[in-house]
Amino acid sequence: MSEKLNVLVLNRCDPSQNVARFYVLRIEPSLFGDPTLVREWGRVSQRGRQRIEIHQTDDRAAEALESWLRRKQRPGHRVRGL
Repeated sequence: MSEKLNVLVLNRCDPSQNVARFYVLRIEPSLFGDPTLVREWGRVSQRGRQRIEIHQTDDRAAEALESWLRRKQRPGHRVRGL
């Protein structure tokens, strides 16, 4: 990728199956300046869960973001326009 992504918001909605989910991928610095990948997910309009992964470099954090994006697009999540 030529431009690094810092925030991605994905949605998965299927009213026939009562599915309304979100997934947020965000790269941001930790308190000590380390690059982190923050993943948030859950049901739309409800408080979700959050997981923070610390990486050694910005490039590794970006690779992890892209890897999660590929995984989430398979089961039907779609990138939401910001």
